[in-house]
Amino acid sequence: MSEPLSVAVLGLGEAGAAIAGDLAKAGARVAGFDPREAAEDGLPRADSPEAAVDGVEIVLSVNSADAAAAAARSVLGSLKAGQVFADLNSAGAPLKRELAQLVEPSGALFADVALMAGVPGRGLRTPALVSGSGARLFA
Repeated sequence: MSEPLSVAVLGLGEAGAAIAGDLAKAGARVAGFDPREAAEDGLPRADSPEAAVDGVEIVLSVNSADAAAAAARSVLGSLKAGQVFADLNSAGAPLKRELAQLVEPSGALFADVALMAGVPGRGLRTPALVSGSGARLFA
């Protein structure tokens, strides 16, 4: 029997909470983090972004473009070789390149995930396009 997929979700707003909830229902081990007060959504929450990403296979950053770089910087010291850091915001190419340049020196792989529809009501079934060094593992 294999271990369940382990995922950190940074940003538990509407989209992040929907994705985290679907992952948990699918059997993944999920650790979420959001600096805002915890909602009554039943999602497991870590005390810090660093604690959320510790030992997980995939890190999903589900933040606004304005918060994306800060979210990535908050976990740089905790990312490990072989992890996938996937950014799921709608920022343009310059920010995505900046994020890849921040993440990849840690040994983690970067995945630029473009969500092609609204997440509410779709959760994990939201169509996405993925690129970057971590695209294959993310898929």
